[in-house]
Amino acid sequence: MIFIRRGDFLTGIQNSQLDELDLQILDILIKDCRTPYLEIARICHVSGGTIHVRMKKMEDLGIIKGTRILLNLPTLGYDVCCFVGVYVDKTSSFSAVCDELSKINEVVELHLITGNYSLFAKLVCKNITDLQDILMNKVNVISGIERTDTLISLSQPIDRNIKL
Repeated sequence: MIFIRRGDFLTGIQNSQLDELDLQILDILIKDCRTPYLEIARICHVSGGTIHVRMKKMEDLGIIKGTRILLNLPTLGYDVCCFVGVYVDKTSSFSAVCDELSKINEVVELHLITGNYSLFAKLVCKNITDLQDILMNKVNVISGIERTDTLISLSQPIDRNIKL
């Protein structure tokens, strides 16, 4: 999976730092980030060296942040995915709350959001008992968290990258 920062990407397009070849490379990698550079070069009708140079450029610009393996979590015993809306007691607590939440392995995403919640966290757990333990003994005991709301995901019918 290739991660693209939307702000940098849009700025790059506006400043003409990315051309059609760069976008074609990104499109190929979004579909399958394991595509070898030589295969990308063949598809794009350029040399392998050109692909290396373009990839380095996009990494230096911060457009490509890295690659990540996608795990089939249920096959590894993580059957529960949920989202936790976190109410933080005051603005000065945000940094400390984020730091503490980042220490919990089951917290796989954390978003600062608008709306009723201060933060929105995605958690993956082995089962409901595990979720209850994480909420009661790891999340809700964090200083600065006023309260939480938990929404359990029943399924994920869409899981994709943005199309460029």
